[in-house]
Amino acid sequence: MESILSCPIVSVNARVWRFWSFVLKHDAMRYISIIPVTVMTFFMFLDLGHSWGDFQDVIIKGYFAVLYFNAVLRTLILVKDRKLYENFMEGISKFYFEISRIDDHQIQSLLRSYTARARMLSISNLALGAIISTCFTVYPMFTGVRGLPYGMYIPGVDGYQSPQYEIIYLVQVVLTFPGCCMYIPFTSFFVSTTLFGLVQIKTLQRQLQTFKDGIGSHGNKNANLQVIKLIQDHKRIIAYVSELNSLVTYICFVEFLSFGLMLCALLFLLNVIENHAQIVIVAAYIFMIISQIFAFYWHANEVREESMNIAVAAYSGPWVELDDSIKKKLLLIILRAQQPLEITVGNVYPMTLEMFQSLLNASYSYFTLLRRVYN
Repeated sequence: MESILSCPIVSVNARVWRFWSFVLKHDAMRYISIIPVTVMTFFMFLDLGHSWGDFQDVIIKGYFAVLYFNAVLRTLILVKDRKLYENFMEGISKFYFEISRIDDHQIQSLLRSYTARARMLSISNLALGAIISTCFTVYPMFTGVRGLPYGMYIPGVDGYQSPQYEIIYLVQVVLTFPGCCMYIPFTSFFVSTTLFGLVQIKTLQRQLQTFKDGIGSHGNKNANLQVIKLIQDHKRIIAYVSELNSLVTYICFVEFLSFGLMLCALLFLLNVIENHAQIVIVAAYIFMIISQIFAFYWHANEVREESMNIAVAAYSGPWVELDDSIKKKLLLIILRAQQPLEITVGNVYPMTLEMFQSLLNASYSYFTLLRRVYN
């Protein structure tokens, strides 16, 4: 556990998860967060069905219901597979400190750069989530009418009469913070782990280009050992990306379905509302959806593209004067690198920028169809 918390590239998200007892420990904090947020999400979906007919109201409430559903789903999967996540982060810690001991200034500069980027994104995501969540909770106070941050329908309870209104409002404000911590760190975890995948890939590329440096008088023998080690590193990277994909692929599939539909609905809502404050709020919702999805697809696409550049690095290396047996080993690396390392949506579609563009195009097409029918 200590090695995970001391590994800077994943420590931010690991500490948040550990605080809420999702991984690395098991105590009451897990149930204090998961159970109340799950119950609130259930009542949000009840309210969604109870409000059916008011199109604008249904879209806004549906957005929050889907958002919290995804937060609960992410957390339940994380808790269920916590041993897999813990072992995965333990492996990251081991490989991270192994790379940190490589005597190559370019690799060390790369490691520092990507670590700083991962930590910056993790911390800024939490800060941005806290700010936006605060806006969600205080916005109803400025509307001039009694409203709740998130719609909730509790059978037999009038949520807009005192003191029920004040109690429900306070409960929603309190549960917003754990809800934020259930949702955002998973996105940051995905980004951080894909960035570390890029560190491993670029480290391999660098070593393929320079493995002949300093091999001494026993050139071919030492070069052969170096190439065997590089093949092992390549296999480790392949296993790493495969394991990461198995941890996130079905969550990505849910995000793909739910937020694709919500993006379409929010674009339509933005087209029909006239209140300037609501326009700003809906625009913020759209920004959140696009930024979250883009974070997934951009970094997965980077892993895919860089994994294929391993072949270029191997071909650019000092192989001309080496024995044929070593050349054949390098050829194996080149051949394997022709098959890109992919993170997928439900083990069906690779997460690429082309796929992200297709999602936006589909959402916009359905939006234009809705607008035409509405008009």
